[in-house]
This record gives sequence, structure tokens and C-alpha cells, in this order.
Amino acid sequence: MKKLDAIDRRIMTMLQENGKSTNKEIANDLGMSITPIYERIKKMEEAGYIRSYTAVVDRSMLGYDLTAYCHVQLQAHHRPFLKRFEQQVDQLDEVAECYHLTGPYDYLLKVVVKDISDYQHFITDKLAALENIGQVQSSFVLTEVKWQINVPIS
Repeated sequence: MKKLDAIDRRIMTMLQENGKSTNKEIANDLGMSITPIYERIKKMEEAGYIRSYTAVVDRSMLGYDLTAYCHVQLQAHHRPFLKRFEQQVDQLDEVAECYHLTGPYDYLLKVVVKDISDYQHFITDKLAALENIGQVQSSFVLTEVKWQINVPIS
């Protein structure tokens, strides 16, 4: 795909703001016809700029009121151990995000659960059950000051 131009960037911004926007709505907002908008979106999807479409669900309305960040240090750092840990963490529904880090800890996990009891169950019965876990340090979110899914597109 060619380099993104201002129209492509505006389309992506509009889709981030409302993933249910129709090609017709986007075309109207940009003063274009529907077909070129459709073709641009299709090319951005095929090139991987647009990975998927989803609904953002309010966790707290579903009772998931506790968010914790777990710093995880592994015992061994050989590539097979790292990949195995990543595969295992990917299977844990409570883990919303996982990042491989530099510094004293190897991974940062964002864990979303209903309450502290669920978190204790997650730590003792799921995370600690994974092979190669060395140390875990947890921090709990008191207030979510800012959260966004959109990527700034300029």
C-alpha cells in the first residue's frame, strides 16, 4: 500500500471515534463518494493498518471493578521459557494486556477481575501455577484518570 495520505488518516480517525460509521457517513463528512472510501478502507485493512473492529464494553457495569498491574520476574530467560510464558498468559482471561519489558521485571500484566478475592484466586491458582515464575509484584488501580484506545493519527 502507498503511504497514507491526509484522507486515509482522517478515515482512520473517524473509524476510531465510531467503528460503526458507514462508508456513506464517512464519504459525506469528507465530501467524497462512497466507492473511493470503501476502496481506501479495504486497502488499509489488507495492509494491516486497520486490524479489527470491536465494541468497547464498560468493565464496571459488568462487575469487573478491580484492575491490577502485575510485574512478573521469571526465573529463567531462555527463549523457550519466554515464549512458553507468553503462550500461557495469553490463555488467562483475566489478563487484558501483557508487555515484555526491560528493567528488573520481565513482564507487565494488566489484570481485570471483579474483586480482591478473584485477584487472589488469579494469583495463587493461575499465575503462580505457571512454570518459571520467579517473583510477582502487584499494584492496584485506585482511580482511572485517563484511558483511551485510540491512537493519535497525524
